[in-house]
Amino acid sequence: MTKEESQAQQKAEEEDDDEPDEWDKRIFSTGCAEENTKMTDCYFEKKDWRACASEVYILASPTPAITFTMFVPRRALFAAQRLPFARARPIADVTLQKPDEDVTQIAAPAKAGSTTSGPSNPYQPAPVAEKSLSESTPPKQEPLGSPRVWDGRHVDAPHEVDWEKSWFGIGSKPVTSEQNRVLARAINPDDVEVKPDGIVYLPEVKYRRRLNEAFGPMGWGMVNRGDVVVGTNIVTREYALIVNGRFVSQAQGVNNYFSAEGLPAAIEGCKSNALMRCCKDLGIASELWDPVFLRWFRKHYMEERWVEHVTTKKKRTFWYKKGLAEPVFPYKLV
Repeated sequence: MTKEESQAQQKAEEEDDDEPDEWDKRIFSTGCAEENTKMTDCYFEKKDWRACASEVYILASPTPAITFTMFVPRRALFAAQRLPFARARPIADVTLQKPDEDVTQIAAPAKAGSTTSGPSNPYQPAPVAEKSLSESTPPKQEPLGSPRVWDGRHVDAPHEVDWEKSWFGIGSKPVTSEQNRVLARAINPDDVEVKPDGIVYLPEVKYRRRLNEAFGPMGWGMVNRGDVVVGTNIVTREYALIVNGRFVSQAQGVNNYFSAEGLPAAIEGCKSNALMRCCKDLGIASELWDPVFLRWFRKHYMEERWVEHVTTKKKRTFWYKKGLAEPVFPYKLV
């Protein structure tokens, strides 16, 4: 076979080859074969790619409109009830939905004698349905510690009351007349003690006995309302007096200490000091804060005596109850 015949046969095979090449496969796979054919034909006619591109763009058919369908989930309906713009139209009851149908296809049941027009103000609360809220929600529980009229009954779970913060039962019910007579009974002058600086006081055991007489043992108690605050030589802590499961009063207890070994006893003394101050609100030993009683008691039951320090020989005056002037070391009577 000559060279001319070989070239002619190769040319004939190329003309008869209708198999698509890689470029044709890529064009057909992207869906642009028709546009590519039009562009090629136009170029052979006009020899201008820009003119062909604008012509193909004009002749191209418009893209059909796409309709989007969104499924409304159930939680979106519940959230829509809280939006202002959603209150003007009724919301379909999700509980009426069947398993095989969309929630958007369910219409709200019509009620006889009721209007479906929403409120004029979009922020106005929507009318409450006829179904009572108590049927779907549990009854509202009163928070522990909130003031309310005392009905004589204790709380169902008293241990749930946080007495470090709660004011439960304060001022809700007065004591009985018998308890009032016990609490307001005048103190016996023989029970009153005197400090060397002239301050009169009632021992803390007298307050406890009066509370036991009025309310009975286990009918009252002291609870701390904070942590212990320790200073250089002073310790303090806040306490509250609880009677029959009700808050009565709170006070700051204070006591002195002089060494680290005496700190536990000083902390316990804070409780007694706070009890004495809390009992003022119950009227126990209220005479000790009455200036008239204090002047009368000092005149009839107290005396001032000179004492001397044994070591330094310094002299000063101390107050004692009459007939009970017994100085404690290192002091002695002059």
